[in-house]
Amino acid sequence: MRHSKETQNVWETTRTQFLLRHRLSGRYYVRVYRDGKQVWKALKTKHRGLAEAHLQKFLSQYRQTTASATVKTADNRQLTFGEAVAAHLQNIVDGVAARRMKASTQRYWEQIFTATRKSWPELWDRELRRVAENECDSWARRFVRKTSPQRFNNAIAGLRHVFALGIDKGAIYLNPADKLTRVPIRQRQLELPTQTQFLALVETIANAGGGCSRDCADFVEGLATTGVRKSEAAEIEWRDLDFQNGEVVVRGVDGTATKNWQVHRVPMIPRARQLFERMQAERADEPLTEKVFRVREAQRSIEHACKKLGIKRITHHDLRHLFATTCIESGVDVPTVSRWLNHKDGGALAMKTYGHLRREHSIAQAKRVTFGEPEPELGGKIVELAL
Repeated sequence: MRHSKETQNVWETTRTQFLLRHRLSGRYYVRVYRDGKQVWKALKTKHRGLAEAHLQKFLSQYRQTTASATVKTADNRQLTFGEAVAAHLQNIVDGVAARRMKASTQRYWEQIFTATRKSWPELWDRELRRVAENECDSWARRFVRKTSPQRFNNAIAGLRHVFALGIDKGAIYLNPADKLTRVPIRQRQLELPTQTQFLALVETIANAGGGCSRDCADFVEGLATTGVRKSEAAEIEWRDLDFQNGEVVVRGVDGTATKNWQVHRVPMIPRARQLFERMQAERADEPLTEKVFRVREAQRSIEHACKKLGIKRITHHDLRHLFATTCIESGVDVPTVSRWLNHKDGGALAMKTYGHLRREHSIAQAKRVTFGEPEPELGGKIVELAL
């Protein structure tokens, strides 16, 4: 940023080194020198104290990048956002963290940047140093209206990572995405099928007449009666069914373990035991290393059955919710259900997700609450849960 003699008079020096004030606008700027050239940074404030705070942050990052300049080249100053994204994604693949990152997670981040590029295509050819904070803010205002809160928040995280890489390479000194605000993620209201509806769903899938209808029905019932994730269920082998101890060993995807990188055990509730015993009797000649489920997904079968029965569409993951909800309604405490789901937060997520149970269960329980009036006798019979 060069200034002629005519424009130099508009700049007012301050008692703080590197801090200048523009006489006409009253805004503060940083001016430092690097390799014999001036480096300017607009602090975008007229408040002296705030400007000094921004200055210290800038200088801290500036000194860090200057100290490591020996491993950086002049080409980094012209580093484009697209080049930085490619380098960031390569770091994900090659970095130390990649050893504990699943391939699906790596693909997810590629999808995040693909979505970001569609929403801001001109960014990819821009030099990092040419991207301003107000441009990031303008993009965020557009993108937040077109995508889900979770994807929006992850896109912000992706931008920050890329600009942080630019800082590390000496292309920029401040992260223009630092001030972007994440949006709250609202908890989705669960609308799950009743016990009767679920049993009808499984039966409808099994009798659909397709070549793998029975296999799809078994897969759906297996998800709902074990609570495991779709990808985990697809990897269960006959050797993982411990009928003696009444447990299912969940090893995870392709030997890389579960989402939390641990082999865990899920109790084999009666309905699950009946399912696995019937399947094993039908395929008694298969080796122990054979996969229990012959399909890896059944979403189309689920949707067709839901439509035929006139119930709300559900997904594979909703079957995991169905398992957890049924367990809690059956009297299993939340921390125990959380362990069965292989959560590592002591039940916080389970409580947040399943704190409100299905409406009919809530209404039934409400009838048991009294405030001084005589408690009515509880009539009727005890009904064993189908799951």
